[in-house]
Amino acid sequence: MGRILLVILVAVLSVPIYFLYLRSTPPLPEVDLEEWWGTALSKSKYNDTIKPFKISFHESMIKDLKDRLRDRHPLSPPLNGINFEYGFNSKQLESWLKFWAESYDFSEREDFFNKFPHFKTNIQGLEIHFIKVTPEVPAGVEVVPLLLLHGWPGSVREFYEAIPLLTAVSKERDFAIEVIVPSLPGYGFSSEAKKPGLGADKMAVVFRNLMNRLGYKKYYVQGGDWGSLITSNMATLFPDEVLGYHSNVAFLMTSKNIISTIIGALYPPLVVEADARDRVYPLLDNYAYLVEETGYMHLQSTKPDTIGVALSDSPAGLAAYILEKFSTWTNKAYRNVRDGGFHNHYTKTQLLDNIMVYWSTNSITTSMRLYAETFNKRYFSLGLNEIPTKVPTWIIQAKHEIVYTPTWIIKFKYPNLINNTILDDGGHFLALQLPEIFSKDVLKAIESFREWHKKNKKTEL
Repeated sequence: MGRILLVILVAVLSVPIYFLYLRSTPPLPEVDLEEWWGTALSKSKYNDTIKPFKISFHESMIKDLKDRLRDRHPLSPPLNGINFEYGFNSKQLESWLKFWAESYDFSEREDFFNKFPHFKTNIQGLEIHFIKVTPEVPAGVEVVPLLLLHGWPGSVREFYEAIPLLTAVSKERDFAIEVIVPSLPGYGFSSEAKKPGLGADKMAVVFRNLMNRLGYKKYYVQGGDWGSLITSNMATLFPDEVLGYHSNVAFLMTSKNIISTIIGALYPPLVVEADARDRVYPLLDNYAYLVEETGYMHLQSTKPDTIGVALSDSPAGLAAYILEKFSTWTNKAYRNVRDGGFHNHYTKTQLLDNIMVYWSTNSITTSMRLYAETFNKRYFSLGLNEIPTKVPTWIIQAKHEIVYTPTWIIKFKYPNLINNTILDDGGHFLALQLPEIFSKDVLKAIESFREWHKKNKKTEL
């Protein structure tokens, strides 16, 4: 009997040991640098010039928006005693819609959006929009390029408060940052793919080609949400080009992460640092929260075009759908707060700016397709999260981020992890919520990346 129990124990333990340590690393997938995402006609008229671009809120669009806000159906009243537990509280939404229709200054906000230089260029059949801010520097200060990528339901608007901080010139640094901030394909001012398949790995190729178009053979990358996954894929696929990877979302969908997290439920110190234990355990509470907050993900991964019909037709629906994420993803406790907690961190104008990016370009449907193009058999079969990357890495994890990944797990994917900043504040939209903390962390990371390359005798730019 003892031998039988021993065999069973060995068999049970061998499964996690295999997945954690013995399974072979997937090979790097082949990359098509010229895969075309536009139409055949657009390919025949391909032009690789870089053109200045301005954001415009046309009068016809503004009139249509105000008419829809005015003529909408009455909102169903919330249940007694319910705040945001069932989604966006309709009583609270009324004030947002009234502000949007009557107090949001479209002309002033158009000027605000255009405060930075905007451009467009065609990459693989996609009209890619990007902001590019280059600081003026004194002699002896090197300008280095940083690609900043947003996610869903964010936009380039998330970075507006951080851009001046990131591009500021300091006597304490021998470098200054030039930022390139694109709209993801199908988001806002960048065009969408005309065929299926443009997942996060394919977008990594698009943005690598954008950086090359701009003359950068080596560059730094930073991302949150989808931007985190896309820039991670860039570091994995193009490690000789990416000088450093910074992310504010350490979301690793790997067997190591899943199995170790489950094992840690028996004894958390095996898995997670003491000061971050409550971000992972109790495991059932954490998983219950993820189930509650990820219904949108399943819907957008399977039927993005269906929900897109409703959201692209109703500005009230679009506002409720997007704003809800800025409440609960900033702090899950805001589900139980009467006003959703928005005003603790953001203004109505800031958040409506972000919604205007989606509404004015009618891009909510095409933005949600990224879920269907990535969370599928094709993408997961690549095993990109299982392939270690040598690129020096710096992670910052906010207190109220949706997921938390322990440092030792991060190192399986990023063996040259330089730092894992663990914040006692902040949520998912870190650059918008805490621009100073975000920017200081990015600057520290790039300074460390430069030192890392010097020690490892790597050539910078």
